[in-house]
Amino acid sequence: MVEKSVVVNVEPGLQSGPASEFVQTANQYAAEVFLEKGNRRINAKSIMGLLSLAVAKGDEVTLLSDGGDAEEAVDALTEFLSKEE
Repeated sequence: MVEKSVVVNVEPGLQSGPASEFVQTANQYAAEVFLEKGNRRINAKSIMGLLSLAVAKGDEVTLLSDGGDAEEAVDALTEFLSKEE
């Protein structure tokens, strides 16, 4: 299991458009990918789960991934969340 904490820098957070892009990126990997905020963990490949977390810019979240390409998935999603728009 690969785990990494990251501060969300995407404007305005993981709402609608950015959330869709995040899920599309997560789905490019075979590994299971999860996102945690506070005490909630969701499947990062689920748009509904992601929107339910209401992740805003500046929030700290944790990416978790398990599988053959888990490290690549976490790296790509970390880059996505960290980019400035």
